[in-house]
Amino acid sequence: MSEPTKTATLTVDGQSYEFPVLSPSAGPDVIDIRKLYGTTGMFTYDPSFTSTASCDSTITYIDGEKGELLHRGYPIDQLASKSHYLEVCYLLLYGALPDAAQLEDFESRVTKHTMVHEQMHRFFTGFRRDAHPMAIMVGVVGAMSAFYHDSTDINDPWQREVASIRLIAKMPTIAAMAYKYTIGQPFVYPRNDLDYASNFLRMCFAVPAEDYQVNPILARAMDRIFTLHADHEQNASTSTVRLASSSGANPFACIAAGIACLWGPAHGGANQACLEMLKEIGTPDRIPEFIARAKDKNDPFRLMGFGHRVYKNFDPRATVMKESADEVLELLGVEDNPILATAKELEKQALADPYFAEKKLFPNVDFYSGVILEAMGFPTSMFTPIFALSRTVGWISQWKEQIEDPGMRIGRPRQLYVGETARDYVDVENR
Repeated sequence: MSEPTKTATLTVDGQSYEFPVLSPSAGPDVIDIRKLYGTTGMFTYDPSFTSTASCDSTITYIDGEKGELLHRGYPIDQLASKSHYLEVCYLLLYGALPDAAQLEDFESRVTKHTMVHEQMHRFFTGFRRDAHPMAIMVGVVGAMSAFYHDSTDINDPWQREVASIRLIAKMPTIAAMAYKYTIGQPFVYPRNDLDYASNFLRMCFAVPAEDYQVNPILARAMDRIFTLHADHEQNASTSTVRLASSSGANPFACIAAGIACLWGPAHGGANQACLEMLKEIGTPDRIPEFIARAKDKNDPFRLMGFGHRVYKNFDPRATVMKESADEVLELLGVEDNPILATAKELEKQALADPYFAEKKLFPNVDFYSGVILEAMGFPTSMFTPIFALSRTVGWISQWKEQIEDPGMRIGRPRQLYVGETARDYVDVENR
């Protein structure tokens, strides 16, 4: 961020105030209003903070008009095609791609931290069997602070490092355990001879009665899902992690807060909503009916998994995800699965319809990731936990960046108060 070279003028009741304008390395200029209240006695009003930069960051940049997503400057399509999840984790955490020795060391450290404390297994039995996996993850991740006391001091750089590795390493184990618990199967321990994605698939689908061989195409697709969801700038859950961390909360509590926010259907539940929509459509022959409903402005029905709030032309993650979807569907076949057959046909018809092209309603990453996860055999209840697993490294990177910022202060949004003004208490017998 460069030093201010221009200013913005605010005029109120004939009084003018000057505020510096900051220029980022990419994206629009930002008016620095940190001294607004002290200078003018006024706040700004920005519900949902859609016009407010809450921090400066060097991690992720999105250009919605261009359909561009960069991690530390690297385009997401290059990372998803040429790299793999743990290398992207290193990039997000440390700011540069690792050399061979650095990558080997990082992967080794993550692999050796994948097991969870044995007593944590007891936490799962405290939940009902029909508990949502996200409810379990919020509780168990928050409880990590009760087991790993040696990595909760946010002022110690080494403890921050250990907590980061532990969270990245143990999140797949916790997510898989949540899944196994809800379907009544025994937990499967991680194995050090498997890569990150393969280990997760094995922990989810292996059973003691027989060996489980991970298909490399499925493992690659899973790794891409992790990579494409690793970070996405200052979204709701990331902002939640940052706000929680500004209070000095321990890292496990902060990530648990992020998981809780991600659970919302408007955020992490989009791919689940997409699959539920496909189930509602049912079969490919009903697609024209639902496309007509989507075009009807008086009908509340909307095509889930199409379009994006940030990306205005296309979702750069979706192109890579579609390649994986095609590979997985070809491997597993869709002839006997009406949901997946419906998804393929809906994609085809929507892309060929001028209405959707004009409205820029393109299939997004949630559409394709939901299709892949369904094909792999995951229930829709596991879609958001897998999203949380993927996003953990982004949350941690943002958390570390904020903690290491010498200018960090506790977050304290203001409000436009529209309630009652001061009034005197009235005794109950006189009301």
